[in-house]
Amino acid sequence: MPAIVNVKTSARTEMVDITSMVQIEVARSGVTDGICVVFVPHTTAAVTINEGADPDVCRDIIAKLDQMVPPHEGYRHSEGNSDSHIKASLVGSSVSVLVEGGRLVLGTWQKIFFCEFDGPRSRKVFVKA
Repeated sequence: MPAIVNVKTSARTEMVDITSMVQIEVARSGVTDGICVVFVPHTTAAVTINEGADPDVCRDIIAKLDQMVPPHEGYRHSEGNSDSHIKASLVGSSVSVLVEGGRLVLGTWQKIFFCEFDGPRSRKVFVKA
């Protein structure tokens, strides 16, 4: 059974660093060497790995996604969040991270980000190591 990490977002679109929460779940799992899968079970949210040192990287990603998929573009979906569904599909619903010595194997600047595209909301992220 995967662990559940709860994420509360505060804006319609934002990227939340969940690396430490995922690491806690890896430690709880007892897995020392293997793979950790992080999965987002939502159709208007996603997960990605990218630079976590400079917050402008996340701002740039969000700005470019908004430029590529504008929020109000005359979409057919009646809920008014078609752009959120498209952005979630582009970014993806899961990432896999190696685990060695009980620790996530990430590059120096890499972090795991929950990507909210239809918030603010309370969301769940599944973590399986």
